[in-house]
Amino acid sequence: MENSGLLPLIPIVSTFMFFSTIILLVLVPRWLKSREREALQATLKAAIERGQSLPPEVIDAITRDQKPVQSPARDLRTAVIWLGIAAGLIGFAYALGYDENAADAFWPLIGISAFPGFVGVAYLVNAAIGRRAKGRG
Repeated sequence: MENSGLLPLIPIVSTFMFFSTIILLVLVPRWLKSREREALQATLKAAIERGQSLPPEVIDAITRDQKPVQSPARDLRTAVIWLGIAAGLIGFAYALGYDENAADAFWPLIGISAFPGFVGVAYLVNAAIGRRAKGRG
């Protein structure tokens, strides 16, 4: 039993889902970070109202935007994540290869898995170069 009345809605819904996913991936982390800063400011305000003094290190940490320092260990962790994503896509392609109706999806999925795979390899190379440079310096 086919429901052809919903067929015209598929492109609209899929386009909406695609763009809303991108928007959510950008906005949710920013919103969470702003909530975290608000909670920190409320805590600091309460401490100041009680008459507690704030060390200069705390004030410095609040005023500057802290970004994680690039390191070979961080690059290695990122490489493992990207290579894991690629391995998962390869496993998914391999599993689809057993289904006769989806057997044609094997090679396109292998090609798609090459993108995160090569990003992971690039991070691995970056980690190796960083370790080598750290050993000299």
